[in-house]
Amino acid sequence: MLLGEEAEIEVTYARKGVAYGKIVKLLTKSPDRIQPLCPVSTACGGCTFQNASYEYELRYKKHKVEEDLKRIGHFENIKVNDVIKMEDPIHYRNKIQVPFGKENKRVVYGFYKANTHKIIPIKECNIEAKEAAPILKDFASLMEKYRVDPYNEDYRSGTIRHVLIRTSLSTKEVMVVIVSKEETFPGRGNFIKELTSLHPEISTVIFNVNKRDTNVILGESEKVLYGRGYISDEILGLKFNISSKSFFQVNPIQVSKLYGEALRLANINKNDIVLDAYAGVCTIGLLAATKAKRVTSVEVVKSAVINGRNNAKLNNINNIEIIEDDCTDYINRYLPNFDVVIMDPPRKGSTPEFLDALLKIKPSRIVYISCEPSTLARDLEHLKKDYDIQTVQPVDMFPRSFHVETVVSLQLKER
Repeated sequence: MLLGEEAEIEVTYARKGVAYGKIVKLLTKSPDRIQPLCPVSTACGGCTFQNASYEYELRYKKHKVEEDLKRIGHFENIKVNDVIKMEDPIHYRNKIQVPFGKENKRVVYGFYKANTHKIIPIKECNIEAKEAAPILKDFASLMEKYRVDPYNEDYRSGTIRHVLIRTSLSTKEVMVVIVSKEETFPGRGNFIKELTSLHPEISTVIFNVNKRDTNVILGESEKVLYGRGYISDEILGLKFNISSKSFFQVNPIQVSKLYGEALRLANINKNDIVLDAYAGVCTIGLLAATKAKRVTSVEVVKSAVINGRNNAKLNNINNIEIIEDDCTDYINRYLPNFDVVIMDPPRKGSTPEFLDALLKIKPSRIVYISCEPSTLARDLEHLKKDYDIQTVQPVDMFPRSFHVETVVSLQLKER
């Protein structure tokens, strides 16, 4: 339901003064309502704004940032810039992971219906990279040809659980990750030869084994069946090697705008010492290192730290130190001096402990990259005693979904 529309609603769930429901009858229709491009968008639930114009979506996202800053952060007079849009908001996702199942004795694949494990079959998703659809179609056909069954959660039988496809915008490389319940399947070698023959754009195939009954898609054990086991991509002139488990922004076009805006607002110069907090694979830290005197990237996940160090070597960047540690512990232990802190926490936001640690060391500038406006507003309220907000810039990283990224720059108050 779009803003301004009226409808008869059946309440399906209510808690803490918030009610959820479904439309029984639409009484008035917004001029921004459009026909969805995807025929299963309602059943799938992955694209919230398939039924709305892109202009409406951008207005909604700006409004959400404004409202969360007012309602949660208690900021009354903060200007929020217009959302930085995507010029062509389709076929942008460089990563797609789909479950496989059976329907009427045929192999099917698609997305889970919201809040279920029922597969909604798809032929093509119009926000995924165009390379994915034909690969998935032929993969399903090969499963039938080689009599490889999809995994059935109810009976705990079968083999193939998911297929994950990653694509590179700059190199056009394609990675296929087969997630299996079993260590192998009969005819696997010929299966892979035929798949890569049908799709020479595939540069690497990885076989990942996940034997656990869990919502986590990838298991710990994996083997490279074809190619070098990773693909490469670029952001703002830097190269990054991407493995099956690497975190890498799913919208390669908009990520350059997001990180470019973060670096612009950070206003880093050659004398600045920068902290890259919640560093992940150090993408923003490596980009900052091209402008700063020195960068320290701190990340608690070991695999991400290894990826970050490898990418620093790949780009011959030597003025960055990548540390495996909890960032709050790191700051409290050493009380280091930083001119700029760039933080990019997960959806749940930062922690009071980390924000308190920042307030101890008081960097002159903070740039907060957020993927959730509500937790951003909460965290900014924690910092507002000592920091003024300079700029609030939303960026549309996930067109057709309700998610919005926001870059906020903060300046230490003069005393």
